[in-house]
Amino acid sequence: SFVAANVAVLYLLATQSKIRTALNVGLLGLLVHFIGCGLEGSVNQGDYNLALDDGVKGCPTYEQVRQPSMDNFDINKYDGRWYELAFHDWTQFSEVYDTTFDIELSSDKLRWLDDFGVKGPSPTSAPASWDKSPVANGAHYFLYGKVDTRTPGVLQESGFGVTFPNYIVDVQKDASGKYTEAIQFQCLERGGVRIFEGINFLSRSPTLSDAEMQKMFDRASAAGMAPYGATREQMHMVAHPPPAKPVDNAWQHMWSATGIDKLLALVEANTHSTFEDTSALR
Repeated sequence: SFVAANVAVLYLLATQSKIRTALNVGLLGLLVHFIGCGLEGSVNQGDYNLALDDGVKGCPTYEQVRQPSMDNFDINKYDGRWYELAFHDWTQFSEVYDTTFDIELSSDKLRWLDDFGVKGPSPTSAPASWDKSPVANGAHYFLYGKVDTRTPGVLQESGFGVTFPNYIVDVQKDASGKYTEAIQFQCLERGGVRIFEGINFLSRSPTLSDAEMQKMFDRASAAGMAPYGATREQMHMVAHPPPAKPVDNAWQHMWSATGIDKLLALVEANTHSTFEDTSALR
C-alpha cells in the first residue's frame, strides 16, 4: 500500500547512508537544473521563469510601476480580507487554491500583519490525493510589513526568512470609496540580476468575471509589469470554490495525531502576540 511503501522508503533513508547521499545529490542536481531553466526562461512560465534574456534587467522602482489610482492612497482602507485570484511566484505551489490575505494593521498604523491562508493541492489538480494533504483544511503563514509613510503604497515585508519591498501598484474603488481590487508586486535583485519576482491579483470578492480579470491584466500591463510575469501565460489562476465542510478522514486524523494542527495554532497565537507587542518600538 501507499503507507507501507512510504515506511519502507523512510527506513532505507534512515539506515543506508549511501542511499541518502545519492538522493541528496540527485535532488541538488534537479534544483540546479530547475533554476538554470528559470534563468534562461525555458521552464514553465508560471513557476520559475525569470527569463533573464528578455531584455529587462533587475527590478523596477516603485515610481516606474505605480499607477495614478494610488494617488491619496489610504492604508486604513487596505485592512481586512483579500482573495488572491491570480499569482506569479515560483515559491508558491501552482496547485494551491482558496488563498487569502488577511491584513491587520497595528494600532499605530505603521505596521501590518499579513495572514496568508492557503489550501492545497486543489481537488481539480490532484483529484486522487488532495484530501490526504496536511493542509487540505488550510494552513496559515504570516508576514510582517512596515509601512513607509514617506512612500504610501510601499511596505518592507518580512517572511520566509527574507525581507523584501512589497509594492501596492494599483487599487480600484467602489462608489463608497472602499478598495475592491488591488495589484501587488514584489521584486528582488542582487548585483543587478533579478532573483525573485512576485505578483498578486487581489479582490474583496472570491470571484470575478473574465472581463473583470482581463481589466486587471490590462492594468498590470499598463504598469509595465508584463515582462515580470503579469500575463495570463505566466500567472496561475486561483480557484475559490464555495465553502465546504472540513475534510475528515484517516489522513487528517493522522496529521492531527502528529500535532500538526496544534503546531499551526501555536504559531498563529505566538505571531499575534508578537505583532501586538509594541514595546520594542517605544
